[in-house]
Amino acid sequence: MASDIHMPEPVCLIENTQTKGLVVRQEALQVLSEITQPVVVVAITGLYRTGKSYLMNRLAGERKGFSLGSGVQSHTKGIWMWCVPHPCQPGHTLVLLDTEGLGDVEKGDSKNDAWIFVLAVLLSSTLIYNSKGTIDQQAMDQLHYAMKLAGHVKLKAAPKASEDEPEDSEKIVLFLPTFIWAVRDFTLQLELDGEEISEDKYLENALKLKAGSSPETQRYNQPRECIHQFFPHRKCFVFDQPARKGDLVRLEELEDDEIDPDFQQQVEKFCSHVWETSPLKTIPGGHIITGSLLGKLAATYVETIRSGAVPCLESAVLALAKIENTAAVKEAVALYQHLMEQRAKLPTETAEELLELHAQCERETLDLFTARAFEDGISQFREDLMRQVEAIKVKFRKDNEQASRDECQAALKKLFQGMKERISGGVYIASGGYQLFKEDQQALVEKYQQLPGKGVMADAVLQEFLQSTDLLAKFILKIDHFLTWKEKEMKSERDRHERAEQERGNWCNNKIFLSIALNVTLAVLLRKIPVLLK
Repeated sequence: MASDIHMPEPVCLIENTQTKGLVVRQEALQVLSEITQPVVVVAITGLYRTGKSYLMNRLAGERKGFSLGSGVQSHTKGIWMWCVPHPCQPGHTLVLLDTEGLGDVEKGDSKNDAWIFVLAVLLSSTLIYNSKGTIDQQAMDQLHYAMKLAGHVKLKAAPKASEDEPEDSEKIVLFLPTFIWAVRDFTLQLELDGEEISEDKYLENALKLKAGSSPETQRYNQPRECIHQFFPHRKCFVFDQPARKGDLVRLEELEDDEIDPDFQQQVEKFCSHVWETSPLKTIPGGHIITGSLLGKLAATYVETIRSGAVPCLESAVLALAKIENTAAVKEAVALYQHLMEQRAKLPTETAEELLELHAQCERETLDLFTARAFEDGISQFREDLMRQVEAIKVKFRKDNEQASRDECQAALKKLFQGMKERISGGVYIASGGYQLFKEDQQALVEKYQQLPGKGVMADAVLQEFLQSTDLLAKFILKIDHFLTWKEKEMKSERDRHERAEQERGNWCNNKIFLSIALNVTLAVLLRKIPVLLK
């Protein structure tokens, strides 16, 4: 279940390989695909070997997890992921992303550094920049990747419609993460002009711009202007050195009494802030991202980077919308089919009853689709959904009619059995036989009409039955007329005894012959009523 997602250890989400470049790992996508809850995504970036992984382990509520390493070699390659239940928001998942350290000398070049930083920005709802010592010009220069952010990310795929339209950089900030600067092994006093200041004040003072236009001033201001522009929501935390230098190599193994108390307090304050204030991950359009969507978003961005294109938020959202809306249509169609099969007891008594059931199931289907789908391009997917629902409704209507027809034909066949036996026994081969036939037929109709559960084809099937017996009725009527005429003729000739006796003998012979002929004819006529002989 999504609420039970708690990975025992991190997995690699995006691998940074020397041969293939950035590659999304299927194992991580499988984990994310099972998370249907909204996610809060916290990513950390910064120079390698600055203790990023330790903070992420603590955010996960653990001492171990992300690899800390103990030497000068960077352990984290690419972006690693750890999904845990959110400690402050039930029903939400906290996704922690630990990124490959920037400036790793072993890589030989830094062509993927910028992309890893950009991916951390695009995927997170809170971005932590981790540095050591103090916030000085060197620390600012280490954040030069953020300066290139405008060149790496676009908001819209199409060019501006007019010169008056704001630049991407002015609007893209609405979709960037909140920013936290974590300063490790901080050695200064938080003072300004002899007065104690907060960590946030320390950061803002370090981000102050210098007046002037000299190259030196421009170089000084560039990273600061970038941070102001792209991260208007900023927070700062400073941390003392956690333990004695000799114990740092086994930091994750240290007991609480071996760790500096001030450092512990600083970490607790940091974690509480991240847990309590980090927003849900959303994308343009205000759509809340689940774990499943986060995996698809990561795959979309990496595919774009691998193709040599520039990541574009609008294009990513449209690609995500297409995937999700297609899945939403499929899920909604399956729901409609299930609801109709579960609730429709065929045959229904009336066509209106089936239409009312359809309308109810259609409303529930649209509710599911609307809740699941993205607004981007939703109309064409809604139209596709309605076409598929209509096709299923038509099939249910035909199935309903066929079920009704089968029910009615079975009922008529059973009711006609008695009349069929009378026909075979020659009961209707007599003067007045037609009247007897019609009375029996009317009784059959009345019994049929009283039967429940016949469905929408009750009248149509009855009319087909009556039409199929019409030829039989006409034949019986002609025999009835002939026999009645013959009896009247015999009555009028009673005064001629001998001739009457002779006629009577002939009539008996004729009647026997007529009975045989009638039964043969009736058998032929009965075969013309296939509905009754099934």
